[in-house]
Amino acid sequence: MIAELAAMGTVALGVALALALLAGVVKGMTGFALPMIMVSGLGSFLSPELTLAGMILPALFTNIFQAFRQGARAAFQSARTHWRYLATMLAFLVFSSQIVLSIPVGLLFLILGATITIFASLQLAGWRPKVSARHQRPTEISTGAVAGFLGGLTGTWGPPTALYLTALGVPMTEHVRIQGAVYGTGAVMLTLAHLQSGVLSGVGLNLSIALVLPALAGLAIGAAIQDRLDQDRFQALVLVVLVLAGLNLVRRAVFG
Repeated sequence: MIAELAAMGTVALGVALALALLAGVVKGMTGFALPMIMVSGLGSFLSPELTLAGMILPALFTNIFQAFRQGARAAFQSARTHWRYLATMLAFLVFSSQIVLSIPVGLLFLILGATITIFASLQLAGWRPKVSARHQRPTEISTGAVAGFLGGLTGTWGPPTALYLTALGVPMTEHVRIQGAVYGTGAVMLTLAHLQSGVLSGVGLNLSIALVLPALAGLAIGAAIQDRLDQDRFQALVLVVLVLAGLNLVRRAVFG
């Protein structure tokens, strides 16, 4: 394993470890954005296959930790409360992953990125959409469908989920826990898929394993910072990261 990773180069490996740490810190504070940071960063100097492989296991383990941070009972309670969102997202993720080659992914990145940037920016400016109890069921189903559909096509379902939970006004701790459950479920599917595809093997598997510890260390640092935030600061931080995530998706659509 060490010899294979050394072939990447000391500088490249060091940058990859630093990116995993940074991504873990941001995820620990906001509950999401680890794949966005790792894929954007690793993709600037690694092949697409190694970039994807490097992100998979850190995403899996940080989401498991995030979902179960307050214990199994709390995690399963959150999953049960939002089971419609989870079920709808997974169903549409599976469906859309089968038609990925028939739709221009760049266009989807552009639509998703622009939508997230606009809505998050409006909320930062003071607009606070609220979802009433009467409309929560259709909202969670429709948003879950959008997140799953786009997730299956682009691999990005975090920003729609975070935006939805922010609009619901979900308390900070539960907000992060639900994200862990949602993303963790998707990460399990992604891991199994790429163990079979061969992406998660050889150097890719070794890189992914090596990046787990710095990602978890960053997650712990970020979680400690999050514990010191009040609800308003937490929501503002989430919205700022959402704006950056949206702009990054637009960048990927325009520049590739």
